[in-house]
Amino acid sequence: MTNDAHNAVATKPFQTICNALMASCLGVMAVAVFINVVLRYGFGSGIAASEELSRLLFVWMVFIGATAAYPAGEHMAFTSLVAMLRKRPVAMRAMTVVIRLLVLLGSSLVAWGAWQQVRVGLGGKSVVMGYSTALLPLPALMCTASIDLMALWELVKQTPLDLGHGVEVE
Repeated sequence: MTNDAHNAVATKPFQTICNALMASCLGVMAVAVFINVVLRYGFGSGIAASEELSRLLFVWMVFIGATAAYPAGEHMAFTSLVAMLRKRPVAMRAMTVVIRLLVLLGSSLVAWGAWQQVRVGLGGKSVVMGYSTALLPLPALMCTASIDLMALWELVKQTPLDLGHGVEVE
């Protein structure tokens, strides 16, 4: 089995779970907002928790999607710049290491900031629903920690960069 085929098989369950979680978030958000709109415009009342729940689910959905996008190679990439190194394997390997180290650095910085926000949020409750306000920055922490682990694993395994996703230049 090739490395690409192995990665595709390994990420399939992860992608399926992430897609199901994002679909669940989107479904609950859509129902909550629809019911709230009908109640407000049809009956002059609404559900206050609908907006807070939708905001929380939207944040979770975004960070679940960001986590799922990393192993699929769907984050922003400058493939036109890196593709120039295709015919220079040593330079390509060096650039791959630099890119992965930059991903680790950036993701670690975001994770550190998210961790600080989670700690601050542990003492607070949301206004309407009463959930811990640590639930808002928690998906950022989980996302960036996951991306750090995936990038570290790719660095250790010396996984080559996937340049097949967006080779076209605009």
